[in-house]
Amino acid sequence: MNSHNVVTRGASVGGTETADRVADILLLFSTAEGALGGSEISRSLGLSKAVVHRILQSLNSRGLLQSAPDSPGYVLGSVVIGMGNKAWNQLDIRAVAGPILRQLRDTTNETTTLSVVSNHERVYLDQYESTQEFKMVVELGIRYPLHSGASSRAILAHLADAYVDEAVSQLAVLHPGFSGSDYRVTLEAVRRNGFAISLNERETGAASVAAPFFDKAGIVLGCISVCGPAFRFETEIAERQAHHVAEAARTITSLLGR
Repeated sequence: MNSHNVVTRGASVGGTETADRVADILLLFSTAEGALGGSEISRSLGLSKAVVHRILQSLNSRGLLQSAPDSPGYVLGSVVIGMGNKAWNQLDIRAVAGPILRQLRDTTNETTTLSVVSNHERVYLDQYESTQEFKMVVELGIRYPLHSGASSRAILAHLADAYVDEAVSQLAVLHPGFSGSDYRVTLEAVRRNGFAISLNERETGAASVAAPFFDKAGIVLGCISVCGPAFRFETEIAERQAHHVAEAARTITSLLGR
């Protein structure tokens, strides 16, 4: 892609009007459930296909958009993720979530964690360790795929279809006989219930309950979790923990929306 193909040089798009159109297109992608193509964007925003095509080319050349896998359209690109990470630093999500995670740890007496989306992965930003002798401890800054574990599914269930398709493809490679349809049903349950539970999934003997939090536009930003030894997460206890985690996640969402 020619890096000099800048939309502000287009004859039919210029100045403030150009900025408005670029912003509208990026906002459209931020709320899309999957990849978007030029024709769909043109219809949604009432712009000519030629104008949309030039803007998409420019955004793609700068990494703000990227071609969607197995689709002729586009999805948000890596540069947007980098901008998101910068926003995290400016917002200092740990300062917002810290008191809530601490209270959740004291309420459940299990380790509580904070994760955020980073590109097509998840990263632990913070944790408050259980005071019990047998406990779960996570390593901060480590990247995890979005397909496995309660924290990952709590996030993935609220991402665009392209992310889900990628997770299904990855799991199909890792586990022969994997059922993508069953997995999608599981994600639907996570969306409906507001939390995800995992037992002996990523690590034998470990359990976790996680719930997502969102920005004021309703876009998922990450999740919090309660985690510990599986023997302390029998069904009734896990459901009680889920109530506490979901309530704490809603509080974080509320604080971020102010």
